[in-house]
Amino acid sequence: FGRMFIRISEYFVDRMPVIRTLYSAIKQIFETIMASKSGAFRDVVMLEYPRKGIWSLGFVTGVSEGEVQELTEAETINVFVPTTPNPTSGFLLFVPRSDLHFLDMSVEDGVKMVVSGGIITPPYREKAEGPEKKAKKS
Repeated sequence: FGRMFIRISEYFVDRMPVIRTLYSAIKQIFETIMASKSGAFRDVVMLEYPRKGIWSLGFVTGVSEGEVQELTEAETINVFVPTTPNPTSGFLLFVPRSDLHFLDMSVEDGVKMVVSGGIITPPYREKAEGPEKKAKKS
Protein backbone atom coordinates (compact mmCIF):
# COMPACT_ATOMS: atom_id res chain seq x y z
CA PHE A 1 0.00 0.00 0.00
CA GLY A 2 2.83 2.41 0.86
CA ARG A 3 4.56 2.17 -2.52
CA MET A 4 1.32 2.72 -4.40
CA PHE A 5 0.58 5.80 -2.26
CA ILE A 6 4.03 7.21 -3.02
CA ARG A 7 3.63 6.56 -6.76
CA ILE A 8 0.23 8.27 -6.85
CA SER A 9 1.56 11.21 -4.81
CA GLU A 10 4.57 11.60 -7.12
CA TYR A 11 2.25 11.47 -10.13
CA PHE A 12 0.36 14.53 -8.83
CA VAL A 13 3.53 16.31 -7.71
CA ASP A 14 4.98 15.88 -11.23
CA ARG A 15 2.06 17.92 -12.59
CA MET A 16 2.87 21.00 -10.44
CA PRO A 17 5.97 22.83 -11.77
CA VAL A 18 7.15 24.67 -8.63
CA ILE A 19 6.27 21.85 -6.25
CA ARG A 20 7.90 19.33 -8.61
CA THR A 21 11.21 21.22 -8.49
CA LEU A 22 11.21 21.52 -4.70
CA TYR A 23 10.13 17.92 -4.20
CA SER A 24 12.79 16.65 -6.59
CA ALA A 25 15.57 18.55 -4.79
CA ILE A 26 14.43 17.44 -1.34
CA LYS A 27 14.10 13.84 -2.51
CA GLN A 28 17.64 13.84 -3.98
CA ILE A 29 19.09 15.32 -0.79
CA PHE A 30 17.28 12.73 1.32
CA GLU A 31 18.49 9.90 -0.92
CA THR A 32 22.07 11.19 -0.67
CA ILE A 33 21.92 11.33 3.12
CA MET A 34 20.51 7.80 3.19
CA ALA A 35 23.31 6.66 0.86
CA SER A 36 25.86 8.24 3.20
CA LYS A 37 24.51 6.06 6.01
CA SER A 38 24.66 2.95 3.81
CA GLY A 39 28.44 2.99 3.58
CA ALA A 40 28.71 4.07 -0.07
CA PHE A 41 30.91 6.90 1.18
CA ARG A 42 33.66 5.61 3.46
CA ASP A 43 35.61 8.69 4.57
CA VAL A 44 35.51 12.46 4.23
CA VAL A 45 38.62 13.98 2.67
CA MET A 46 39.98 17.36 1.63
CA LEU A 47 41.88 17.69 -1.62
CA GLU A 48 43.24 20.51 -3.72
CA TYR A 49 40.69 20.71 -6.52
CA PRO A 50 40.11 22.21 -9.08
CA ARG A 51 43.62 23.64 -8.71
CA LYS A 52 46.43 24.01 -6.18
CA GLY A 53 45.44 26.32 -3.32
CA ILE A 54 41.69 25.71 -3.70
CA TRP A 55 40.31 23.01 -1.41
CA SER A 56 37.31 20.74 -1.96
CA LEU A 57 35.47 18.31 0.25
CA GLY A 58 35.24 14.78 -1.13
CA PHE A 59 34.09 11.33 -0.14
CA VAL A 60 36.16 8.18 -0.53
CA THR A 61 34.20 5.56 -2.46
CA GLY A 62 36.95 2.96 -2.79
CA VAL A 63 40.49 2.11 -3.75
CA SER A 64 41.26 2.20 -7.47
CA GLU A 65 41.88 -1.17 -9.08
CA GLY A 66 42.48 -2.65 -12.48
CA GLU A 67 43.35 -0.46 -15.42
CA VAL A 68 42.87 2.81 -13.51
CA GLN A 69 45.41 1.76 -10.88
CA GLU A 70 47.81 0.31 -13.45
CA LEU A 71 48.09 3.65 -15.25
CA THR A 72 49.32 5.47 -12.14
CA GLU A 73 52.50 5.07 -10.15
CA ALA A 74 51.05 5.76 -6.70
CA GLU A 75 48.16 4.06 -4.91
CA THR A 76 45.05 5.80 -6.20
CA ILE A 77 41.83 6.39 -4.26
CA ASN A 78 38.37 6.88 -5.81
CA VAL A 79 36.99 10.19 -4.54
CA PHE A 80 33.55 11.62 -5.27
CA VAL A 81 33.50 15.43 -5.11
CA PRO A 82 29.84 16.51 -4.94
CA THR A 83 28.36 19.77 -6.17
CA THR A 84 26.51 22.15 -3.85
CA PRO A 85 23.62 22.20 -2.98
CA ASN A 86 22.73 19.04 -4.93
CA PRO A 87 25.22 16.38 -3.85
CA THR A 88 23.76 13.76 -6.17
CA SER A 89 25.86 15.26 -8.96
CA GLY A 90 29.58 15.81 -8.89
CA PHE A 91 32.91 14.49 -10.10
CA LEU A 92 34.64 11.14 -9.72
CA LEU A 93 38.36 11.72 -9.28
CA PHE A 94 41.19 9.19 -9.01
CA VAL A 95 43.56 10.79 -6.52
CA PRO A 96 46.93 9.61 -5.19
CA ARG A 97 46.52 8.77 -1.50
CA SER A 98 49.34 11.18 -0.64
CA ASP A 99 47.26 14.10 -2.01
CA LEU A 100 44.33 13.42 0.33
CA HIS A 101 43.79 14.77 3.82
CA PHE A 102 41.48 12.44 5.77
CA LEU A 103 39.12 14.33 8.09
CA ASP A 104 37.69 13.16 11.41
CA MET A 105 34.18 14.35 10.52
CA SER A 106 31.50 11.76 9.87
CA VAL A 107 30.18 11.17 6.36
CA GLU A 108 26.78 12.45 7.50
CA ASP A 109 28.36 15.72 8.72
CA GLY A 110 30.23 16.01 5.42
CA VAL A 111 27.00 15.63 3.45
CA LYS A 112 25.29 18.24 5.64
CA MET A 113 28.17 20.63 5.01
CA VAL A 114 27.91 20.14 1.23
CA VAL A 115 24.10 20.42 1.11
CA SER A 116 24.15 23.62 3.19
CA GLY A 117 26.87 25.18 1.06
CA GLY A 118 29.15 25.35 4.08
CA ILE A 119 26.61 27.10 6.31
CA ILE A 120 26.42 24.05 8.57
CA THR A 121 29.90 23.19 9.78
CA PRO A 122 30.36 20.35 12.26
CA PRO A 123 32.13 21.22 15.50
CA TYR A 124 35.85 20.54 15.40
CA ARG A 125 37.19 18.43 18.21
CA GLU A 126 40.96 18.29 18.11
CA LYS A 127 42.10 14.74 18.84
CA ALA A 128 45.41 13.07 19.37
CA GLU A 129 46.26 11.26 16.16
CA GLY A 130 45.70 7.54 16.57
CA PRO A 131 47.44 4.74 14.67
CA GLU A 132 44.44 4.29 12.34
CA LYS A 133 44.55 7.88 11.02
CA LYS A 134 48.34 7.78 10.73
CA ALA A 135 48.09 4.61 8.66
CA LYS A 136 45.56 6.22 6.31
CA LYS A 137 47.82 9.21 5.75
CA SER A 138 50.96 7.26 4.93
